[in-house]
Amino acid sequence: MINTYLKYLLHEKKYSEHTILSYKNDLLQAETFVTRIDPNLEMCDLNHKILRSWIVSLIEDKINPRSVNRKIATLRSFYKFLHSREIINDNPATKLKPLKTDKPLPEFVQKKEMDTLLDKVDFVKDFFGLRDKLILELFYGTGIRLSELINISDRSISLYDSTVKVLGKRNKERVIPLTKEIVNIINIYIAKRNELFGESRDDVLLLTDAGKKCYPMMVYRTVKKYLEHITKSSKKSPHVLRHTFATHLLDKGADLNAVKDLLGHSSLAATQVYTHNSLEKLKSVFDQAHPKA
Repeated sequence: MINTYLKYLLHEKKYSEHTILSYKNDLLQAETFVTRIDPNLEMCDLNHKILRSWIVSLIEDKINPRSVNRKIATLRSFYKFLHSREIINDNPATKLKPLKTDKPLPEFVQKKEMDTLLDKVDFVKDFFGLRDKLILELFYGTGIRLSELINISDRSISLYDSTVKVLGKRNKERVIPLTKEIVNIINIYIAKRNELFGESRDDVLLLTDAGKKCYPMMVYRTVKKYLEHITKSSKKSPHVLRHTFATHLLDKGADLNAVKDLLGHSSLAATQVYTHNSLEKLKSVFDQAHPKA
């Protein structure tokens, strides 16, 4: 049943491989727990009591509440699928309640720190330096996800319109404007790239040092290396630059719906988390400047 469900997520729901792997790991963990209780039990035979006992065991093992909530969401989705396919008569996961968790604000890099990184750091003008600079500029200038960045092709970029087309979650396309600085870097970078590796690269924009398509860990290491020089933030990842993009836009008065569309969020609720950072900044200014504060 688990494999059938995972195929459903891949082919019908169009979930990413990373997301499907998370669902798979959660369900296999649940299956392992159930097997210890009774080797003859199947996942489709479980009731609410058994599912709840697994969740309780996770809490007792001090698993992070957010991780527990993800596993609860996995169970609810899995049994909803089984119920919709009439494989089970009753959904045993409907009564599972998520744990209460604090909602931390997204970490982001300060404006002056980003200015230092992009305007004052001396990137070497060869392929390697230009590629690293382009990776940072694209993350901060467009707010795209890591998976979206590594799949950018030459054809997805319109230098004439100064836009890039990316394929987001659930295969949803969106078009994002590019700054003049990014367009300029792309032009120079492509010339250097073609000079070094030739023009036959399966239409992939960003390449590794060996001329292959970039992979997530390589991009993550690149971002972390440069952020370590300019910020003391505990998180130094591509997603931090996505948070930084959204926060800085809202700080400058950008429309929330516009930021939602740029980020590729399916709902406004996912974007509203960035308004908290802007509100904290406003409160700080108020406390410092208002005579009655």
